[in-house]
Amino acid sequence: MAAPRGPRLGRPLWALGLFRSELVTVFRRWRTLALLGVLAGVPLLIGIAVRIETGDGGSVGGGHGGGGPAFIAQITNNGLFLVFTGLAATLPLFLPMAVGVVAGDAIAGEANAGTLRYLLVAPAGRTRLLLAKFTAVLAFCLAATVTVAVSAFAVGALLFPLGEVTLISGTTISLGEGLLRALAVAVAVAASLTGIAALGLFISTLTNSGIAAMAATVGLLITVQIVNTIPQLDAVHPYLFPHYWLSFADLLRAPVYWEDLLRNLGLQALYAAVFGSVAWARFSNRDITV
Repeated sequence: MAAPRGPRLGRPLWALGLFRSELVTVFRRWRTLALLGVLAGVPLLIGIAVRIETGDGGSVGGGHGGGGPAFIAQITNNGLFLVFTGLAATLPLFLPMAVGVVAGDAIAGEANAGTLRYLLVAPAGRTRLLLAKFTAVLAFCLAATVTVAVSAFAVGALLFPLGEVTLISGTTISLGEGLLRALAVAVAVAASLTGIAALGLFISTLTNSGIAAMAATVGLLITVQIVNTIPQLDAVHPYLFPHYWLSFADLLRAPVYWEDLLRNLGLQALYAAVFGSVAWARFSNRDITV
């Protein structure tokens, strides 16, 4: 009677091993490390630029620049604001582009390398493999966001003072609570990348060329970003995955404005559900010859 329990217990262990293998595969690639390095360098460049500009006692302009929150004007008073500035600067293009590259290569890269059919041998299965790939991409979303945040905090602490944080609403909180808000912001930004991750994974199931899948994902990202800036198309803006990306700024209010944050999370979940489903449908019926 106990004999069937072996395979049943083995399936979760196999799935965990498959996920671990995918994580190692993603984060061992030089391309992934290079992407993380570039992301870490953005806050460094911003911090140095602000430091140079304000070295003679000047101030940094606080314009909203494309609709983003004006965090940069607060960096000289509190280095923690470099975290928010770095995330606001990388979220429109650099972060989603990096995610698009990793997601686009997830399936197509394996097919191009001729290793995809070897990954599909029992007991892996296509569904488990696709879930492992998607979970690894989501892990990269979090890792990329944390890389920007940690780099920004280190640079901000090195070049600028740290102390009490004045929120957008004017309320002053302690540095400890400010760090918790920064953590919440990083999680919100990582969650905002779920939609492009699912979209890139779907595109990756459509071709055997990793480069083509990465290019198509990044190209689609840029196209959607352009559409999101055209006033004449404002009727479709709320349905575009990047529309509520900068809603993370509402976490820096007291009380927190949840409306756009929840809309963003709901929209990302919708994109993940839709494109995750069509990716599964496509991958489940795909003829794997390489």
